[in-house]
Amino acid sequence: MDQAIHNFLRRYELADIFPERLRHSMHIEKLSSGERLLSQGDDSDTLYLLVEGKLKVSMLSPEGKRLILAFKSPFDLVGDIEYVQHCPLINTVEAVTNTRVIRIPYHVLRKEMGDNAVWLEFLLKTITRKFEMKSYAMNFNLLYPVDVRLASYLLSMTPTQPKLDATSLVDMADLIGTSYRHLNRILLQFQKAGWITKKRGRITILDRASLLAQAVQNIYE
Repeated sequence: MDQAIHNFLRRYELADIFPERLRHSMHIEKLSSGERLLSQGDDSDTLYLLVEGKLKVSMLSPEGKRLILAFKSPFDLVGDIEYVQHCPLINTVEAVTNTRVIRIPYHVLRKEMGDNAVWLEFLLKTITRKFEMKSYAMNFNLLYPVDVRLASYLLSMTPTQPKLDATSLVDMADLIGTSYRHLNRILLQFQKAGWITKKRGRITILDRASLLAQAVQNIYE
């Protein structure tokens, strides 16, 4: 077994959940910032353990708008709901930073862990928490003013460096659930306040503290 996998399982206190016989089927996958891990609607056959980095979870609404549901940091599971439901991928998942996940094929999990009480209890707790978070995101996040949503988005997208790509403000507007024009107005307000700069297709964060105060709390975390 990969020593790195062993170390990650110990770090997140997962050694008792995943027995030794299963660990030989685990593999580490590395993602670069901006790389897509999963695409909504695709077939699902793998469970991922997020052990390093940050992921952005979004979904396409019936109106064709892509909305942010949450940002994930270690430790978390990806693909667990699809594992239980035997369904296509519910959300799109992309790396915000350089990220590492441990992948486990569903067929191995079902064979080795289908009647494992410790695993099933862990899975139940994780999925229950996820549904609570998704319900909150869908029902409440869009009720926040756009300035709060934008401040939260900028903070979540720049956890390790102050710059992010702003070449597609239309996509950014869709993700936080507003119009392109309204997004531009709020960005201009933030720039006049000295919190950010926006030029040459890049947004640079100058004052994280003020953005955090504007967000009150980061609604996507």
